[in-house]
Amino acid sequence: MIEPGGDLDDLRMSVRGWCAEHVPSDWRQTLRGADEVTVNGWLRGWSRVLQEGGLLAPHLPEEWGGGFSIHEQVVIAEEMARGDAPRNGLYYVALYNVTPTLLHNATPEQIERWVGGILRDGDVWCQGFSEPDAGSDLAGLQTRAVRDGDHYVINGQKVWTSRANHADRCMILVRTDPDAPKHKGISCLVMDMDTPGIEARPIRQATGVAGFCELFLDDVVVPAENLVGAENNGWAVAQGTLAAERAIGILDLTERLRRNGIEAAIRDAATWTLDDGTPALADPAVRDHFGECQAEAAALRHLLNALIENIIKGVDVGGTSSIIKVFYTELLEKLMRGLTEIRGLPSQQAEPLLDVAGWESGYWMIDYIGANGWHIGGGTSEIMRNVIAERSLGLPR
Repeated sequence: MIEPGGDLDDLRMSVRGWCAEHVPSDWRQTLRGADEVTVNGWLRGWSRVLQEGGLLAPHLPEEWGGGFSIHEQVVIAEEMARGDAPRNGLYYVALYNVTPTLLHNATPEQIERWVGGILRDGDVWCQGFSEPDAGSDLAGLQTRAVRDGDHYVINGQKVWTSRANHADRCMILVRTDPDAPKHKGISCLVMDMDTPGIEARPIRQATGVAGFCELFLDDVVVPAENLVGAENNGWAVAQGTLAAERAIGILDLTERLRRNGIEAAIRDAATWTLDDGTPALADPAVRDHFGECQAEAAALRHLLNALIENIIKGVDVGGTSSIIKVFYTELLEKLMRGLTEIRGLPSQQAEPLLDVAGWESGYWMIDYIGANGWHIGGGTSEIMRNVIAERSLGLPR
């Protein structure tokens, strides 16, 4: 069991040793082509291994299996990437979106029930935020919840709801006061996904996986005790995840991009030949591509370091996280697009890995297609640029 509070170098070596002992070297091969039931069962087992090692949720308070400082979380993220430990997409929403929001806004009884359900029972959560006409403009959501005695009745539709067809619970934003300004009339509820009236329809993506769903809600009854925070204060509740927790998540992705993206791509490219028979790495344009990606990844990491240090110091980070998100997205797409061009037709002739590790399948065409989704997920690049303009450059709306 890895615990917080020690020397950072000792922690680094402990996590590195843990990965060497516990990360299955064949996890990609095991999951390649597996059906969703098999994949999800494997991920549930992997989460138990992480929890037993003290590495499932290092960002949470100590009483919930965390207690690691931000510096310690940086070390853990670096070493988990170095050790090729698979990211657990099945629990990402539960651990990094839902749990911090509950810890900051829910009652003690709600925290014990729901956070405990995640960490003790392996409950999977989804997040019902985006709607067909309210994605980037989330405050424009129209799904209604009407109070009726000791419960709410929900009607409406959500979309791009990650893993809703496998989730046990959903943290959902609903409009409870249609006459209030659009940021003011929203509430946050927790909805059991086996409640009558809920239909989750998977959306198959260009990569072949169906990681998102549409949610159709028809007279769904939710107990009033499942309200998180005050009624009509859901917009503030939805902002409950700390910037530091977001930063660590991006740092984890960046380290994986460096080690499981760029470095893996260079190793693969060393075995490729171009159409004229020239070794791929002998071509100056190919070397330039990898050199640019390496340099940009290093610059991105420096930006992340500065962001994390400023968060620790309590400095206003403005739109820095949005800058980093756009930077990361552009770099990811650039790397994958270049790889598909270098590899050519053979990059299109393999089965995809199911949506277990995001773009880390090693099938570069599939990863290129998947990389485009990062322009949308977590806030579209267009919206991020607006945030940068307003918060970092001081431009008017």
